[in-house]
Amino acid sequence: MSVLLETSFGDIVIDLEVEACPKTCENFLKLCKVYYYNLNCFFNVSKDFLAQAGDPTATGTGGECIWSYIATQQGRSAPRYFTPEVVPRLKHTERGTVSMAVAPSVEGLKGGCGSQFFLTLADGIDYLDGKHAVFGHIVEGLDTLDKLNEVFVDQDGRPLKDVRIRHVIILEDPFPDPPGLVRPDASPTRPPDNSTRIAEDEDPLATLPEEEAEKQRREQAARASALTLEMVGDLPFANVRPPENVLFVCKLNPVTRDEDLELIFSRFGTIMSCQVIRDKKTGESLQYAFIEFDKREDAEQAYFKMQNVLVDDRRIWVDFSQSVARLNTHWSNNPNVGPRGDRGGEGKRGRGGGRSMGGYGGRDDLEETRRYRSDYGGRGHDYGMVFEVSSPREGQRQRTPQEQKPEQREA
Repeated sequence: MSVLLETSFGDIVIDLEVEACPKTCENFLKLCKVYYYNLNCFFNVSKDFLAQAGDPTATGTGGECIWSYIATQQGRSAPRYFTPEVVPRLKHTERGTVSMAVAPSVEGLKGGCGSQFFLTLADGIDYLDGKHAVFGHIVEGLDTLDKLNEVFVDQDGRPLKDVRIRHVIILEDPFPDPPGLVRPDASPTRPPDNSTRIAEDEDPLATLPEEEAEKQRREQAARASALTLEMVGDLPFANVRPPENVLFVCKLNPVTRDEDLELIFSRFGTIMSCQVIRDKKTGESLQYAFIEFDKREDAEQAYFKMQNVLVDDRRIWVDFSQSVARLNTHWSNNPNVGPRGDRGGEGKRGRGGGRSMGGYGGRDDLEETRRYRSDYGGRGHDYGMVFEVSSPREGQRQRTPQEQKPEQREA
């Protein structure tokens, strides 16, 4: 007499000891018949010891025998447990032994066997002999036991991803149905413990529309990539977002200078910094630039007005900067809040476009260190060359070399 358990880890076939333990086997078979075990999870798994299931509440305190279940359906009361059949010759000597868990007597309530059972995950667990009622052995599906033995569990021993009994198929049942047993029309579709955990073989996005599922997969992949960049040091933290007041301008003419762009874009608002990116060895323009406005609204207006405008015989392309390599120790974790103006830790300036770590001062400083990362076409949104640009305080324009004093140019 056998039962097939279809679990989220694989199938398990249990051969029952119907002659040695008739009442225990009848209880188990009839509970299977009313789908009592369907979608139950293995709520207690101890490596190289046992895996316990059969409690609809998944707490270790629930469950009842088939006779109590029938009485409850009819509005009657009946003992929750029945007397365990402990057969001395049936021992927990082999891996895959199936036993009913025996509840102890508590506060005058008689203990016994209900619905909870367990599978042994190792050989020679002799100290369970005489305490719990062996009623079967696993004859197929020992590889499923191996998987179950290796699952990751929480502090209470429950797998982090539920391992559930998907369905139970009775291969042979020699016992007549008890009076009052009514088999449900269909198997349950929700776990009886109302668990929100997914099973090992479930896709949490499987029930969503295809477009929504694809959107969530992309978001998950983006979060994973951002976390990786944070771990390797390319991002200050995974939730960082690019500033909304910085524009990225490309397709520039190599002859276009910083002051040219600043003059053209200054009609939209106060510009904090304007820098054409140049090769740090040759000094030649890489034909793109970053322009930082004082206000986000000014940057938006420039974005809409300057798209495809002719500058030095070249039609430029304007977009919002996607660079997030400007390190700021006071950046907010709130995605709706940009970098704050309070003073950060004073960074260590590199030479010739080297990396500069630490925060930057607020706008009360005479000069603010602006950091950008550029890698034109190399790393997607994060542009790889790290360099520094010093810009004047708010409201002041950076002087050209011709406007500086001779001794300043020599220095």
